[in-house]
Amino acid sequence: QVQLVESGGGAVQAGGSLRLSCAASEYSGNSRCMGWVRQAPGKEREGVATIYIFGGRTNYADSVKGRFTISHDYAKSTVYLEVNSLKPEDTAMYYCAAAPLVLAACLSGFSPQSFRYWGQGTQVTVSS
Repeated sequence: QVQLVESGGGAVQAGGSLRLSCAASEYSGNSRCMGWVRQAPGKEREGVATIYIFGGRTNYADSVKGRFTISHDYAKSTVYLEVNSLKPEDTAMYYCAAAPLVLAACLSGFSPQSFRYWGQGTQVTVSS
């Protein structure tokens, strides 16, 4: 059982930045694919970015490419999401998620159903 704890959310104005963090209880095969998923009020969960912890390869949803950066610190078992140039439509609860996916599956899509483990979420609110 992988436990995930997010932090770093907050309220910012449009154009601002935040750094979200996700501390994992274990970095192992069970969590080799880590990702961030967001859910805005009244909308379905949307995959944002994924990272394969063995090697660090990443993938991004088109809606955030060039603005968001996912990274990780292997020694700290922590994944980060740098969110820049924020827009009001980025307002959502951001969840960290993990799954024992192979590399190709980790980088090929953002289906929230692919993830097995979830954090409690951290709120990001962007005002115009």
